[in-house]
Amino acid sequence: MSSATTDPHPEPATSSRSRGLVLVVEDEPAIADVIRLNLTKAGYGVHIERRGDTVLAAVARLRPAAIVLDVALPGEDGISICRSLRAGDDWTPVIFVTARDDEVDRIVGLELGADDYVTKPFSPRELVARLGGVLRRTHGVPDATPQTVGAVTLDDVRRRVFTGSDEVALTVTEFDLLAHLMHKPGRVFTREQLLSAVWGYSSVAGTRTVDVHIAQLRSKLGQASPIRTVRGVGYAAEHRAAPS
Repeated sequence: MSSATTDPHPEPATSSRSRGLVLVVEDEPAIADVIRLNLTKAGYGVHIERRGDTVLAAVARLRPAAIVLDVALPGEDGISICRSLRAGDDWTPVIFVTARDDEVDRIVGLELGADDYVTKPFSPRELVARLGGVLRRTHGVPDATPQTVGAVTLDDVRRRVFTGSDEVALTVTEFDLLAHLMHKPGRVFTREQLLSAVWGYSSVAGTRTVDVHIAQLRSKLGQASPIRTVRGVGYAAEHRAAPS
């Protein structure tokens, strides 16, 4: 890897141990520097890559706690990178950064397994908050008792989900959304409640994010999915899911 694509100012190792190392993939130096500054202030270690075609090697080498990934990059775009990570069974949390407020782009990214997204221009504090939310969900205090609803079993300690004896690979956000529903079976949650509880924020356009993740969960869980749509209200996990 050439020095032109590698972070020329790596943070001290103590910084990366405090809250984890974040791989920032951004080709615009000014934006990369702002992200670096704010993440460093928040206690994260930061490594920056400028090109998309260097990211997979960097992930394999650094094993970051999370990836902040621009969608439009030289070499390889962020959507392709995320697709390659998930296809390789790498579920490192990914937050997309996109230059356009384009719902289609956001939905495609979420369907590929991204955990969240921000749209340029964005508040650096918002990005730090979103990242913190994803990582808290990843490293939060787990429930020691596996939860079973219908044919689906969710193990909080190992962060694993099974349909019968088959394990289902989920992103951080998919897992936490399913866990929130399964830990209170039968309770109906509105989209706004799910967005607040799982993502940690509210947004006018955010409820569509919930729908996309629910669709992804149903696709992965297949006929075993316990998720029921309560039309005009929201979603619930039930022992016998009704068609919706």
